Amino acid sequence: MYWSSRKHTFNNLELSQISYRHVRYMSSETFDFNTFVAKNEPMPTYSPGTKERNLLDACVASYECRIRDIPIVIGDEEIRTEGERYQVCPFDHERKVARYYYAPKPVIQKAIVSCLSGRKAWERTPLAKRAEIFLRAADLMSNKYRYDLLATTMLGQGKNIWQAEIDAGAEIIDFLRFDVQFAREITEYKPISPNPEELNSIKYRGCEGFWAAITPFNFTAIGGHLPMAPALMGNVCLWKPSDTALLSNYLVYEIYREAGLPAGVINFVPADGPVFGDTITASPDLAGINFTGSVKTFSHLWKQVGANIETYKSYPRLIGECGGKNMHFVHSSAKIDQVFYGAVQSGFEYGGQKCSALSRMYIPESMWPTVKENLVQIHKQLIVGTPLYGETFMSAVIDEKAFARCMSYLDYARKSPNVSVVAGGRCNDSKGYFIEPTFLETKDPRDKLFQEEIFGPIVTIYVYPDAKYRETAVLASKTSPYALTGALYAEDKSVLDELSEIFEDSAGNFYINDKSTGAVVGQQPFGGSRLSGTNDKAGGPYYLLKFLSPQSIKRRTVPKTTWKHPSMAVNSPGKMEVNKKSFPHVTD
Repeated sequence: MYWSSRKHTFNNLELSQISYRHVRYMSSETFDFNTFVAKNEPMPTYSPGTKERNLLDACVASYECRIRDIPIVIGDEEIRTEGERYQVCPFDHERKVARYYYAPKPVIQKAIVSCLSGRKAWERTPLAKRAEIFLRAADLMSNKYRYDLLATTMLGQGKNIWQAEIDAGAEIIDFLRFDVQFAREITEYKPISPNPEELNSIKYRGCEGFWAAITPFNFTAIGGHLPMAPALMGNVCLWKPSDTALLSNYLVYEIYREAGLPAGVINFVPADGPVFGDTITASPDLAGINFTGSVKTFSHLWKQVGANIETYKSYPRLIGECGGKNMHFVHSSAKIDQVFYGAVQSGFEYGGQKCSALSRMYIPESMWPTVKENLVQIHKQLIVGTPLYGETFMSAVIDEKAFARCMSYLDYARKSPNVSVVAGGRCNDSKGYFIEPTFLETKDPRDKLFQEEIFGPIVTIYVYPDAKYRETAVLASKTSPYALTGALYAEDKSVLDELSEIFEDSAGNFYINDKSTGAVVGQQPFGGSRLSGTNDKAGGPYYLLKFLSPQSIKRRTVPKTTWKHPSMAVNSPGKMEVNKKSFPHVTD
């Protein structure tokens, strides 16, 4: 079945030589775990002519005519199975950027065994030492590998310079650094010991078994974070990356290893989705699934776990982030320029492929003519093309399936008597998977364009009578089965209070007078409910609690002198007479 297998090395250091007792030497600089405070990573502008832009351009050029070979990595071993596969540039689908291999069931099972064999040693590594590894990884990302992370994200996932920096530059670094701070903070609690004869403590253990991280294409940062977070808290993890993000995700994995992450703590396992899901959910050692992706896939995994519930050693924990049908609701008191700026950015940045991207918009009649005119004018200025060109605002959608899905909704819009095209609407997949950024207007606020997730650069608008803002808001809050992000534009404070209450359950991340995208680690912890997921708020402190299985410990320091309860004392006042006929088993 396998045609190649060899030991994994990095920078001439065999990772099999990195033992758990050696990790303290892997950090390039010392830090005080007890006082460390994270700060958001500064972002260069990458303006033409700047040092950062020149270095990035050179780095991107270095990938020309290169196809990166990406193996399955289990412990110290690289595995290449039969049937090579290729990741291509979404904006130039004839250009291959990575060659990779699927792990079949036996290899996935091998990865599980590998993880479990090292679980106890990793869990017993002090949290401060585990944190040191990931802080060093953050430093490597911030300096040595920053431009490679951006370049691989641009080439493999089609992000322009700024979107790549937001993701593969700043956000992934923020995740690592803030998680270290949060890990310390949530483990600072110590139980009280008011009884002088007892000493109470708590042990912050990882979960028994292994975690599985199933990561998406649209954020390199999420790809790296989903397996890292459980690992930081003492768990072991299988990482199944997206086929369309392998180039950048494998680089992140290699950075973790270079930073000192021991072999087998995270195993890198590209695989067919159903095969991976079937294999992990059949294992009695499954501790949890950390997932970002489609509702359909997450629901299927949940059903599989439910069907196998009696086989597990512990109840598996499920974390899911599944996208949304995100809205901007505009009141007539809103600042009008903020409305169309926010719509263009939220709807079309990264081709509408952020799970928080704007998809539906409610605009009052009095504002619509001006908003429409400005949307059309801005649309004419948008450059759609290769993300390697600095002025490109938006590139192609990720793959052929995404292209076909977007095209089907545009075909529906053209045929529907209730829908008209405001701007855009064209598609072209001759070179890349290009969907023109599109604004649609519908007369029906319950249209499927307002309910179904499209995950592309298509924004549908409903124009409502100004006086019916409350009724329209109530309708908007109930229209979508998702509840990820939402934005409210209004300057009238009483309206803000009124509508914020209406939208309370319809968005996990809610923005006032700002667009629905752009959550920053440590500032706006991210997640939603309903079909959008389990709302565990990655980028905040409570997310890490999912990966802990604390053990409460009580130690008696003074030996007991009797087996009797205090209420049983012979000389206790109010001694009761017992009717021995009713209670013959009671003795004096």
